[in-house]
Amino acid sequence: MTPEALQALKNADVVAGYKTYLQLIEDLIQDKKVLSSGMKREVDRCQAAIDHALRGRSVALVSSGDAGIYGMAGLVFDLCRERGCKVLRPTRGEKEKRAPVAGTAREEGFTIDVVPGVAAFNASASLLGAPLMHDFASVSLSDLLTPRELIEKRLHAAASADFVIALYNPRSKGRPHLLDRARKILLEYRPPEAPVGIVGRAMREGQRVLVTTLKDLPAEEVDMQSMVIVGNSRTYVWDGWMVTPRGYLGKYSADGRIREPEESEGRKGASHG
Repeated sequence: MTPEALQALKNADVVAGYKTYLQLIEDLIQDKKVLSSGMKREVDRCQAAIDHALRGRSVALVSSGDAGIYGMAGLVFDLCRERGCKVLRPTRGEKEKRAPVAGTAREEGFTIDVVPGVAAFNASASLLGAPLMHDFASVSLSDLLTPRELIEKRLHAAASADFVIALYNPRSKGRPHLLDRARKILLEYRPPEAPVGIVGRAMREGQRVLVTTLKDLPAEEVDMQSMVIVGNSRTYVWDGWMVTPRGYLGKYSADGRIREPEESEGRKGASHG
């Protein structure tokens, strides 16, 4: 959790969120009014948070990782737009009162402040080494809100463009086959030995970190609290670390000297060989 997110929780009168996420921070919200609900109740949670904000309360709507990355921030804006709410940006003088869905109500509306957190691919990448050092794409395998055909189209596009790919929501009990389908698509563009990192419960109790290959990806060890990161054509594994080069050593030698063109081409050929 970032210091800003922690401050937002401290300043909140009301805290709303998915019950599992609220359990992770229960020691921080004991003196707050708590609005807790289960899966597939996202709209209800956001509506309740907006209702309390309209009554002049400071509300913290908790998401996992980052509220603006597969979190609840987008739905809050959707609902405010549908309801015709007047939404204001926080002013400098209100910085101390920041909260993900926040605000002291005003005659003309209330403020919304999206507080950045630590996205799952950030936390997972730090545990694996440096797999996201070059361009990457993030794809959620959940087909609850996105058609399966569109998910597969995005996988094809990201893989064909040689992006490192971070897979969110990779495998649930209700759709265990989607990760296998994603692996088959990626194998159309990546070799079987392509590095894959799996991180479960990143930065939390029960954390698991595994570096494997695309052909040996153990789907049965992956769940909804896991992040799967698939390397690109240059990603390598060294001493257990998963690394995607940015390209510095293709242009510079280890002593910082700019490589001659033929030297760079030789290194480029060697790296692919």
